[in-house]
Amino acid sequence: MEKNEFPEQAYKNIDFLISTEARTLRILSEYLEPMSRLNKLKVHSTLLFLGSSRVNPEDKDFPLTRYYWDAEELAYRLAKWAIRLKAKGKNFVICTGAGPGIMEAANHGASRAGGKSIGMNISLPLEQKPNPYISPELSFIFHYFFMRKFWLVYKAKAVVTFPGGYGTLDEFFETLTLVQTGKIFKKDMVIILYGEEYWRKIINFEALLKYKMISPEDVDLFYFCSSPNDAFNVLKKRLLEFV
Repeated sequence: MEKNEFPEQAYKNIDFLISTEARTLRILSEYLEPMSRLNKLKVHSTLLFLGSSRVNPEDKDFPLTRYYWDAEELAYRLAKWAIRLKAKGKNFVICTGAGPGIMEAANHGASRAGGKSIGMNISLPLEQKPNPYISPELSFIFHYFFMRKFWLVYKAKAVVTFPGGYGTLDEFFETLTLVQTGKIFKKDMVIILYGEEYWRKIINFEALLKYKMISPEDVDLFYFCSSPNDAFNVLKKRLLEFV
């Protein structure tokens, strides 16, 4: 800086903003900016779709390809139904983690219905591009996983968990724990495990009960569904309680 020049204002100082000392500001930004944008766009509540990014609709040999099309159809039905509610603002907006696979399928279905949908991406070493079906004004990207998780769940009235791996399991169990511990009231959240055959092989709920690691009522915190029609009927009935 030369003599008599004004120093750079702190909020414009990129070197400071990306420093360790400014981490709190970055975290706050990932809380406040999504809140501001969602409020301006009058997004009151969401329906969160979780599931694997690896499900490829073009790969007929992939064992779980059908779940892409199930997710697309379910999101389509839900978005079409929600549009007709004509609330002041947007209720039950389809929301995903913005990537390919099941996430793309849900955004795809909402787009086919003529509805808006949200994509909440995460910056990773191997960059995950946002899928093309997300509404541009509702496309977000986060640096911090925990802030992304907060926004995925904060406005959600339902979480539909399709087959997935570590990431899906992490997000499902975190949401389930929040409901189990009363941080989210059971009556305020509908949780569906979609694909009963898959999930019963992946998670042995009976063993958890046998070894008394969970209580009998804990298996009543979610529904199993295995068709778009069944899931849509469960969700529509429960979601009408929130209208």
